[in-house]
Formats: sequence, C-alpha cells, structure tokens
Amino acid sequence: MITTGDPHPWATHELSFGEASYWAQHDAGDDVFYADAAALGRAASRPVVVVAINGGSEETAVGALPTALTRAGALLIVCGDPQRINAMLGAGV
Repeated sequence: MITTGDPHPWATHELSFGEASYWAQHDAGDDVFYADAAALGRAASRPVVVVAINGGSEETAVGALPTALTRAGALLIVCGDPQRINAMLGAGV
C-alpha cells in the first residue's frame, strides 16, 4: 500500500521502532507493507500494489503511478478522487 499524502497509521507505528526494523519487514515480503510514495524506489515488487491518492502534491501522485505499475506483479489498484485520478492519467478510468 503506497500513500501519496499522510502515511498510513500502520507505517507511522512501525517507523516508530526505527527504519531498520521497518524495512526488514518489507524485505521479508511475507505481509502487507505500507510505504510513502517517496519510498517507492526502495520498494520491491508485490503481486498486488494499492496506491492511495490521499493528498500530497500532484507531482508526487503523478510520479507514484508509473513506478507503482512496475512494482505490481498482477494488479494495481488506485484509490482516491476519481476526478483527480482521471486528470492525472489524462483519461477516463
């Protein structure tokens, strides 16, 4: 789960234990992982990637989508305001 605005509460909680522990959970790959769009470069592929367009700049949101698509093995789900998503993609989705 990638967020473009405020981090998911789980990510905030897990980061309170430190970056090393947080990313060790990601690297284990055996559970759902929540990350900020800014960390997409470090995130590995997963069968399903969910992007929550929950704020943040247009640049962050627009930049997250192509990278998230490359990380999604089977399915990419984009959640948020449909008008905002359509405007970013330049198409009716």
